[in-house]
Amino acid sequence: MSYVSPWLTLSMVLRLFWAAEAPEVSVALISLFETILLTYLSYKGNIWDQVLRIPFFLEMINTVPFLLTIMWCPLRNLFIPVFLNCWLAKHAFENMINDLHRAIQRTQSAMFNQVLILISTLLCLIFTGICGIQHLERAGNHLTLFDSLYFCIVTFSTVGFGDVTPQIWPSKLLVVVMICVGLVAVPMQFEQLAYLWMERQKSGGNYSRHRAETERHVVLCVSSLKIDLLMDFLNEFYAHPRLQDYYVIILCPTEMDAQIRRVLQIPLWSQRVIYLQGSALKDQDLLRAKLDNAEGCFILSSRYEVDRTAADHQTILRAWAVKDFAPNCPLYVQILKPENKFHVKFADHVVCEEEFKYALLALNCVCPATSTLITLLVHTSQGLEGQQSPEQWQRMSGKCSGNEVYSILMEQSLFFADYEGKSFTYASFHAHKKYGVCLIGARREDNKNICLNPGPQYIMSASDTCFYINITKEENSTVKTQQAQGKKRSPFAGYHGPTGLPVHSIIASVGTVAIDLQGTSCTQDSGPTLMLPTDDAKTVSRRPSIATVLEVADPSCLQACDLFIDQSEDETSPSENESADSYVKGYPPNLPYIGSSQMFCHLLKEKAPFCCLRLEKGCRHNNFQDAKAYHFKNKVIIVSAETAGNGLYNFIVPLRAYFRPKKELNPIVLLLDNQPDTQFLEAICWFPMVYYMVGSIDNLDDLLRCGVSFAENVVVVDKESTMSAEEDYMADAKTIVNVQTLFRLFSSLSIITELTHPANMRFMQFRAKDCYSLALSKLEKKEREKGSNLAFMFRLPFAAGRVFSVSMLDTLLYQSFVKDYMISITRLLLGLDTTPGSGFLCAMKITEDDLWIRTYGRLYQKLCSSSGDIPIGIYRTESQNLPKSEHCDLASQSQSQISVSVDDIDDTKEYIVGRGSHRSSMSSDQSDKPLLRKKSMQWARRLSRRVPRNLNKSGEKINQQRMSLYRRSERQELAELVKNRMKNLGLSTGGYDEMNDNQSTHSYVLINPSPDTRLELNDIVYIIRADPLSYDPADSGSRKSSMGNYTEIGLDTKHESEL
Repeated sequence: MSYVSPWLTLSMVLRLFWAAEAPEVSVALISLFETILLTYLSYKGNIWDQVLRIPFFLEMINTVPFLLTIMWCPLRNLFIPVFLNCWLAKHAFENMINDLHRAIQRTQSAMFNQVLILISTLLCLIFTGICGIQHLERAGNHLTLFDSLYFCIVTFSTVGFGDVTPQIWPSKLLVVVMICVGLVAVPMQFEQLAYLWMERQKSGGNYSRHRAETERHVVLCVSSLKIDLLMDFLNEFYAHPRLQDYYVIILCPTEMDAQIRRVLQIPLWSQRVIYLQGSALKDQDLLRAKLDNAEGCFILSSRYEVDRTAADHQTILRAWAVKDFAPNCPLYVQILKPENKFHVKFADHVVCEEEFKYALLALNCVCPATSTLITLLVHTSQGLEGQQSPEQWQRMSGKCSGNEVYSILMEQSLFFADYEGKSFTYASFHAHKKYGVCLIGARREDNKNICLNPGPQYIMSASDTCFYINITKEENSTVKTQQAQGKKRSPFAGYHGPTGLPVHSIIASVGTVAIDLQGTSCTQDSGPTLMLPTDDAKTVSRRPSIATVLEVADPSCLQACDLFIDQSEDETSPSENESADSYVKGYPPNLPYIGSSQMFCHLLKEKAPFCCLRLEKGCRHNNFQDAKAYHFKNKVIIVSAETAGNGLYNFIVPLRAYFRPKKELNPIVLLLDNQPDTQFLEAICWFPMVYYMVGSIDNLDDLLRCGVSFAENVVVVDKESTMSAEEDYMADAKTIVNVQTLFRLFSSLSIITELTHPANMRFMQFRAKDCYSLALSKLEKKEREKGSNLAFMFRLPFAAGRVFSVSMLDTLLYQSFVKDYMISITRLLLGLDTTPGSGFLCAMKITEDDLWIRTYGRLYQKLCSSSGDIPIGIYRTESQNLPKSEHCDLASQSQSQISVSVDDIDDTKEYIVGRGSHRSSMSSDQSDKPLLRKKSMQWARRLSRRVPRNLNKSGEKINQQRMSLYRRSERQELAELVKNRMKNLGLSTGGYDEMNDNQSTHSYVLINPSPDTRLELNDIVYIIRADPLSYDPADSGSRKSSMGNYTEIGLDTKHESEL
């Protein structure tokens, strides 16, 4: 046996030890020195704050004993819980992630960090439990590593099957410690995660850059988001097929309320709408919304603010911030006050609320239901509303409501390509005759301005953009498909032999039926020219005829127009001419704000003194103190407003436009709650017959002084001070009650009301027990359940144009994202903009002498061939027809039940027969009144028998007085009240007219009806009349139109139209 030196053995052991333990020892030393160095650097006067830190404590437990075992061999069997280093690794991992986020400048990473902390905490707890139990149970069950994992999972999940349990007290103690640590650490992590999740839900998180680059989205910036505003935007925006894959990013500084959160959780919107809480003034929030990659940005004002000027200022700052952050992003801005519009002139599309509002209300006075017409045009609809209704008018109105304005290049159009080189009126008539589309305007390729009805002298070019009204755009119509298939079959297939017209003239849009095609070729007739019917023609049986629409207008037949001479002057009396001599035509010299519409108007030769503008106070120029004393030739138009804002200027301008005859100008009385300022008076003092009066609509004396008893229209503008309320829909409460009171006092008065919320229009002319109104309410609910955007269209006040909400025009801004021409066309229709050669909107009334035309298609031809006017719709008034099942015992009453005044009782039938049915005011059941009256009469007779004989005569007299008071209806009481007030004010009661109730009728709008639609008496036709200034004055001596003497009129006009 060979001898081995002990020193050699020791050296071999040391070599093996250092080979196996050297890396571990090195790591332990580095970690120890690092912990000591960080503790020293972090020392701030209290050593215990550093020593008692968990990382320092774990480092001491794992490193110091390990180093001691190297120096002292008997300690090498000491168990060192090296697995506790996982907690140190967790701490180092968190620091590394924080440093990484700091390096890449990722600011919104709190949620990600918290998720990593939670996951790492759970892993460390499980790993510590596995290693600890497996080591300690070596003295017990000798658990394997998998059994330890199984035990820890079952224990921490609180299941506890009990098949694997610790057997010795150290392992049991370890389990208790781990459970306590888990009960403290894990809930704290979950609490932090839940808090961050809730905060993220409030702020909305981020819209990722990858999604912004691969998907298309728009940003909606609002100061406060209401559910009605949100739903209107989403319904209108996603109504267009090509916008279905767009995302909507809402950027709002306020927290999302519960109602909006519920809506955005609906699968229809949850996948396409993202809510971000933030401010448009912060680049950080705009970056979160990825505005620089957005297809567009909508900035909406808060119209429910008390201070609307402050709301505009916020909108202006948002627009500036968005333009500064993303200069190339298309901007769509809604502004409230017209004087603030020029601050956002750089935006691609701007809608000023007060401009459109007052212009619509003004046109409602001369063209009935213009607000309804425009509202239906700017809403997206498929024309399916009311198709299941038993009422014919609801089916017709619902189908026509699907008409919208579209555009197409003429060379790409099947509707208009055949009319290249033809006149505009020729193309418009034949397109309507063949396809049912209404061509209303055109735009040259080298001109950005749109011209509505440029007139017969306008020759269509292949490069022109055509604007037309139809139920669907040409690209989506069946005509395009059928035409393309016909071209493939034969170049002459599908054409009618005798006329050479396409067969598809039979069908163009839903419900459109073309008129007879016989003898309607495009060439000019060789026969005699069709003339207007004369007086002699009415005596013979020959049918009147309509002239052919010429392909190219004859310059000698075009209407001559003298700019400074009114065409109606020839028909006026000398006294009227003298009163109109002080009028001139020109542009208003004083504009109230920058960007005011420059319209040619009727003006005074010399501006009126400010004292003469005050209606109810006399001055040194006149002593008139009420409207009756002025002896106006026409009925007055009263406007009730809170203040004389600059937007009110846009109410006056359309009513004083140069194309309105002088003899038809209605006096305008502004009933203001507050005294107007000098700037406003300076702007209106040049307009003829414009007055103001300080008063309120809820004061009967003020109404009587300003001439409400003989007013043409009363326009009630929503007051700014009442637009906000604790309960949102209560903002209209005062306006509705005031209008109802006015309606009860003056039942025949035409009242046009502006409301803040469209949902409140159901309270206008409210009838609690009227079955017809109840049926309309049920119909509205059904249409809303079907997802209609126009569920309110069958409400009688809206259909008749008696109520309007400016929020209905919000869709105009939304539609401009797809139709960039909609705002321009609407402004031209309302007279807010004037383009050389562009026509204007007006109306004409169908009289008995015009019924020989019979159909709308023939009227279209008549207007195009004679005066070059383009009809676009009909305003029709019909009587209500209640089904027998819906009478609700109305037959037991002497007249139909009306909304605002009690019906006359049976004892007043003589009065009712003489004066007609009157409006009712109370909702009590009147069928019980005869029984109550009978009992009261019996009781009165019994009392009269007990009266002494000498008192019989006086008792009978008292009873007669009582019965006369009892028999008097509330309508009579209201009439006497008004007349007594008029007498007390020194006003003549002759103007107060208790006219018959006309509530048994209803009115509605038909946009672009089919050519075979029958004309009815008193139909009012909306027409776009060509600009008189665009005609070349070929014959200065002739001022009469070949169409006759029809003019744009209202509902009650004395000038009938002659066709």
